Amino acid sequence: MTAVRLKDIRKSYGNVKVIHGIDLEIEEGEFIVFVGPSGCGKSTLLRMIAGLEDISGGTLEIGGEVVNDVPPSKRGIAMVFQSYALYPHMTVYDNMAFGMRIARESKQEIDRRVRSAADILQLTDYLDRLPKALSGGQRQRVAIGRAICRDPKVFLFDEPLSNLDAALRVATRIEIARLSEAMSGTTMIYVTHDQVEAMTLADRIVVLSGGIIEQVGAPMELYERPANLFVAKFIGSPAMNIIPASITATGARTTVALPGNREVTLDIATPDSEKGAAVSFGVRPEDLSVATGSDSIIEGTTSIIEALGEVTLLYVEGLSSEEPLIAKLPGNQPFERGEKVRLTADPAKLHLFNAEGKTLR
Repeated sequence: MTAVRLKDIRKSYGNVKVIHGIDLEIEEGEFIVFVGPSGCGKSTLLRMIAGLEDISGGTLEIGGEVVNDVPPSKRGIAMVFQSYALYPHMTVYDNMAFGMRIARESKQEIDRRVRSAADILQLTDYLDRLPKALSGGQRQRVAIGRAICRDPKVFLFDEPLSNLDAALRVATRIEIARLSEAMSGTTMIYVTHDQVEAMTLADRIVVLSGGIIEQVGAPMELYERPANLFVAKFIGSPAMNIIPASITATGARTTVALPGNREVTLDIATPDSEKGAAVSFGVRPEDLSVATGSDSIIEGTTSIIEALGEVTLLYVEGLSSEEPLIAKLPGNQPFERGEKVRLTADPAKLHLFNAEGKTLR
């Protein structure tokens, strides 16, 4: 079990700064997921931990040891890439055993570790096959098995499922979840752009943007209590609806004015100086429901209807926002395009952000 500490980690390519002073503590046995849009620095940060990228500034510790200048092979880490990186001429067994043979482990120890990893990943029946005889999901499991065999202090995963189709992604994600349970004392750091992977696998999620950390927390903490507009819109699918609003009453409870002469009162305390301030009102698509009485907070016209069986997505226009509002309603809803719709939501599930994008709730 090994903790990882990042202290003011920075990365520059010449005059271009891509990582801007990252501070992060990853505890022993944690499953941490880095998420963020393309170019946010998540893969660069992972490669710095692996030793595949030089650190421009700050301190990286693995197991209490500063490893800034320690070569990758000496850091006690194992990395799983999205491209599998298997040797095509070697069997599954030999691919998994290769690193241990280079390290001159005994034949008995190699065989024990390979067969143990194969058992965990359900690869025992494929040990004599070449990679070309395997599916994409099986190849990725071999790459994971090779990492297990090295008995590393820390596992690093760089978007390992991005090359798989939807069905294989689900199956392999389940395998990684099982692996995490089977190796509960092992520290794992995982990079992905897929929110489902992040929400289902992580103990904690690190949301990155522009080379900085926007928020760190448990999956449901980020979902229910985003620290700012960026996290609110990034976590959740479909993304949180954001509507321009203004504060009309302050005090122990805050009233905001929405488009269409609607007002909503929230259990958020604001000072009198905020009266009249422009804010952003947020509501998640799945927290909206069809209003049956006079309690609607949003009214608009349906522009697109996506009937998905278990849910229906309504795209609603006419709310003075750049994008249509999305309502995620259960079952098959009997709406038609161009129909007027009135929506409401539980006030406890509404969000409010100030002009700087920081959450007020």
